[in-house]
Amino acid sequence: MRSEPSGLSLLRRLGGGKEWSRNAHRGLVLALTFVAYACYHASRKPPSIVKSVLDPKAHPSADPRLWPLGPIFIEAGSVSHSGQGWPPFNGTDGTAKLGEIDVAFLACYSVGMYAAGHLGDRLDLRLFLAVGMIGSGAFVALFGMGYFWNIHAFEFYLAVPMLAGFLQSTGWPSVVAVVGNWFGERKRGLIMGIWNAHTSVGNISGSLLAASVLQYGWGWSFILPGALIAVGGVLVFFFLAAYPEDVVFSVVPDEEAAQRQETETEDRGSAVGIRKACSIPGVIPFALCLFFSKLVAYTFLYWLPFYLSQTAIGGEYLSVKSAGNLSTLFDVGGIIGGILAGCISDQLNARATTAATFVYLAIPSLYIYHKYGGISKTVNIVLMMITGLFVNGPYALITTAVSADLGTHKSLKGDSRALATVTALIDGTGSVGAAVGPLVTGFLSTKGWSSVFMMLMLGAFVAGTLLLVLVREEVSQIIHRHRNPLIGGSASTPLLKEDS
Repeated sequence: MRSEPSGLSLLRRLGGGKEWSRNAHRGLVLALTFVAYACYHASRKPPSIVKSVLDPKAHPSADPRLWPLGPIFIEAGSVSHSGQGWPPFNGTDGTAKLGEIDVAFLACYSVGMYAAGHLGDRLDLRLFLAVGMIGSGAFVALFGMGYFWNIHAFEFYLAVPMLAGFLQSTGWPSVVAVVGNWFGERKRGLIMGIWNAHTSVGNISGSLLAASVLQYGWGWSFILPGALIAVGGVLVFFFLAAYPEDVVFSVVPDEEAAQRQETETEDRGSAVGIRKACSIPGVIPFALCLFFSKLVAYTFLYWLPFYLSQTAIGGEYLSVKSAGNLSTLFDVGGIIGGILAGCISDQLNARATTAATFVYLAIPSLYIYHKYGGISKTVNIVLMMITGLFVNGPYALITTAVSADLGTHKSLKGDSRALATVTALIDGTGSVGAAVGPLVTGFLSTKGWSSVFMMLMLGAFVAGTLLLVLVREEVSQIIHRHRNPLIGGSASTPLLKEDS
């Protein structure tokens, strides 16, 4: 048994030495991993918020003819440069350079993901996650220090996100593996659908935090989110029990649960490799599907505030700060989509069918949002939330419940050490798409946003098509269960009860 985290030991001593129940530990695990990954996503939002400050020529308000009350771009955040931008991003190729920074971060993130999954199944997940959070926070803040140190070398702004990308790759395999260690398959889709709201909560909080200090200098938009994720890493180090056997429960588990826990402890000694993880049925189709799903989702993550600041909504252009705040509603729709996808997939016992349905519905949503989102702010908000629901729903489902299901697949014969490896394999492949989307968007946006939305709709179509073989199998199983209701039936259980 590993040693109990020192923070938990202290809390237990302060509580009179009383041991916690398994459900209490589960609740704490969910809360800590939720906060941890929300911090990861919050630290990724600043680039999308400051794009129009670094490269204001792309913002309509940078045109003096559109300044009804003088150089209002100062209010939007460019305090010291009054709309002139920040070298080296204020040249003719500024937008393309911003796209290169996005792809540099995401490329390193996706490459690092494969290594992180391999290491996560072999190292203590608590320490691995804490070090990754504190390290990535330092590099996010370092990017912002370029403002205060008056750095204008493109190489600096390219190298720092690359190093941050490697460190940020520690997050997702770790948190999914930790949750997978504590929760069985039953109700996993709903639990992880709710839990996966951390992605949208992080995006929203990161956008609001970065936008709130933009007027004091764009460097603060990086420093505060960087400090936030570092603090989160400290909490993880002191309070996260990554494995059930790390702590003692006040209620002795029943014989079956005890045997399973003993088996899991023994299995944890050896982890599977990438080749074995790829041989698990469904891993490759879902990984390729996530490539295109994440391409769409991350294009919105990195470019939506920029798009909103460039597009007339109700005949008016938004400031950079207002565009950043408005873009958070896309993630509100994403929260709803993640929960719905998880709940529906639990009820149908059909992850692929649910994911494919959502990505196909994202296609008309993207078209309608682009075509009619400029009518008014109200219409834009409604359509943005609907689009966020269908774009983020399948992305959330695949990276959580699907990854955990496949990481504990029966073909592994109980080897729970595949959780981080499978999660990293699926999300790492998805992250390659996440790198491609923003990069291509940086070039396509100069030719018009219609081209960008065509790319997004095509990506959603391919994502759904890649799951059709799995969908056909699931539909056959659903029909079989409907015709034979006594086969495969199961009674529902409370969410936090021990699964049998």
